[in-house]
Amino acid sequence: MTRWARRLARRPRGLGLRLRRRARRLVTAWRSSMQLRVISTALIVGLVAVALLSAFLASTIRDGLFEQRVDDVLAESTRSTVQAQATFNSATATSTTQVQQLLNDMLPALQVSGPGGRDVFLLRSNRDGIPSSVLDINTAPELRSLISTDLRTSTAESDGQRWQPVAIPDDAGVLPGVMVGSTVEVPGSGTFELYYLYTLQSEEDTLAFMQQVLGLAGLVLVAFLGIITWMVTRQAVAPVQRAAEVAERLADGHLDERLVVRGEDEMATLARSFNEMAESLQDQIQRLDDLSTVQRRFVSDVSHELRTPLTTVRMASEMIYEGREDFEPVVKRSAELLVNQLDRFEDLLADLLEISRFDAGAAVLDAESHDLRDVVNSAIDQATPLAERKGVWLTGEFDDSSTSADIDPRRVERIVRNLLVNAIEHAEGGPVEVRVAANETAVAVRVRDHGVGLARDEVGHVFDRFWRADPARARTSGGTGLGLAISLEDALLHGGWLEAWGRPGMGASFRLTLPRRAGIVLTASPIDLVPPRAADETSPGERRHDEIGPSSLPAIHDLASTHPATGGIPAQGESTVEVEVQ
Repeated sequence: MTRWARRLARRPRGLGLRLRRRARRLVTAWRSSMQLRVISTALIVGLVAVALLSAFLASTIRDGLFEQRVDDVLAESTRSTVQAQATFNSATATSTTQVQQLLNDMLPALQVSGPGGRDVFLLRSNRDGIPSSVLDINTAPELRSLISTDLRTSTAESDGQRWQPVAIPDDAGVLPGVMVGSTVEVPGSGTFELYYLYTLQSEEDTLAFMQQVLGLAGLVLVAFLGIITWMVTRQAVAPVQRAAEVAERLADGHLDERLVVRGEDEMATLARSFNEMAESLQDQIQRLDDLSTVQRRFVSDVSHELRTPLTTVRMASEMIYEGREDFEPVVKRSAELLVNQLDRFEDLLADLLEISRFDAGAAVLDAESHDLRDVVNSAIDQATPLAERKGVWLTGEFDDSSTSADIDPRRVERIVRNLLVNAIEHAEGGPVEVRVAANETAVAVRVRDHGVGLARDEVGHVFDRFWRADPARARTSGGTGLGLAISLEDALLHGGWLEAWGRPGMGASFRLTLPRRAGIVLTASPIDLVPPRAADETSPGERRHDEIGPSSLPAIHDLASTHPATGGIPAQGESTVEVEVQ
C-alpha cells in the first residue's frame, strides 16, 4: 500500500474521531452551562412553534388561493360557454364545411376571451352521432392528453360544468392547472365537449412568495427569541456565576471575597444575604482558627512542660523500682505498676508532641531512597517480642523484585510498627500476615490479622484520635490511642494512602501504599486490600474501600496464603482479647 493509499484509508477514521470529539465537547458545554441550555431549549421550542405556525399558514393560504382561483375559473368558463352557445344558436351554418369554419372561427375567440389566456379544446361528444367530416379542434394539441377519460365521461353525462386539477408539462418541470369541461350544442352537428385549460402559475408564484416571507419572518422571530432569551438569562445567570466564583474563592481560603451589590431587586437581596453569610462564616472560622491555635499551643506547651517533672518522677521511680526486692509484696507491685504507667505516659507525651507538629504544619519529611523490605523487617523484629507474649504467629511475604522508594525510613517504620502492634493486640492468638509488593509507581505493605475484626461503621473511625471500638473497655494494653492517627498523617506526608478494612469475627486488614518518587499521584496499589479468598466471601451489598477512596472501608476477608519469611513464633500462653486502636 502506498503512502497516499494509507493516508486515504486513515482519513475516514480520523474524521469520525474528530466528529465524536466535537460532539462530546458540545455535550459537555451544554451540560455545564445553564444559560446555553435555556437558550437552546428556547430556540428549539421557537423553531418548532414557528415551523408549525408557518406550515398552518402556508396550508391555509394555499387552500384559499386555490379555492378562489377555481371559483374565478368556473365563473369565467361559465360566461364563455354561455357566449359560445349563444353564438352557435345564432349561426346560420348548414353544411359541414360551414360548421367546421364556424368552429374554427370560434376557437380563437374563446381562447382570448379570458384574462391571462387559456387553452381551449372542442371535441366531438361520444353521446351523439356526429358526422365524421367535422373535426376536433384545439389550441394546444400536445396538451390534449390532460383531458382524462373520467373527466370526459362526467362532462358528457351532465349538463353542468365539471373540473379537474391537472399538471401541465413545461420546460422547467410541471405547472399546476385546472381543466374545466362543459357541453355546447352546435347547429346541424350535435353536442360538442368544450374544455378550458387554465394555468395556476401566478397563484403558485404568489404562494412561493408568501412561503418565503413566512420563512424569513420565522427565522427573524426565532433570532429575536434567541436574543431576548440570552438577555433575560444573562441577567439571571451572570449574578449566579459571580456568586459561584466568589464561593470558590471562599472555599480556597480567600475569606475577604464579597459580591458586588447593585440595585434593590431579588439578585441584590441574594448578594447581600450571601455577603452576610460570608461575613458570618469568616468570623466563625477566624474564631475557630484562633481557638485551634490556642489548643495546639496548649497541647504543645503542656507536653513540653510535663517533661521536666516527668523526668524527676522517672528518676525517683527507677530508684524505687531497683529496691523493690526489699519491699513488701504490695509495695513491690506498686513500684512495678508505677514504672509501667510512666513508660506509657512518656509514649503519650511523645505522641502528643508529634500530633501537635502535624497540626501546626511543622512536620518535615526526611526522604531518601530506601528498600521497603528492610524497613518492614526492622518493624517485624521490634514487634516479635510482643507476638511471643501474645502467642501470635507472625509471617511475612516479600516480592523478589526491588521495593525501593523515596521514603522517610523512621516514619514508615513507625507506621508498620503501629500496624503490627495493633494487629497482634487484636489477633486473639491467630496469625498475623505481612505482605510487601511493588509496581512501577508505588510500593505497598499489607498487615492482616484474623482476630476480632471491625464493623463497617467502625472502619470509618479507626484513624480517629483516641477512638476505641468498645468505649466500655479500659485501655490496658499499653496503647496511647494516637498510633493510627499519627500513622495516617505520616502516610499523607509521603503522598500515600493508609487504608483499613474489616469484618467482625474475621479480622482486619490495613494497607499502606507509598509512591516510589515524589510527585507521583497514586491511582492503584500493588496489593489488594482484601485477600482473594476473603473477597469472594464479601456480600454483594458491601462496597470495597478501593471504590470509595482511602480512609474509610467497608468489609473484610478470609485467611490468605502466605510464605514465612522472617520466622514464625509458635502459639503459647493466653492471648489478650481486647478491641483497641493504637
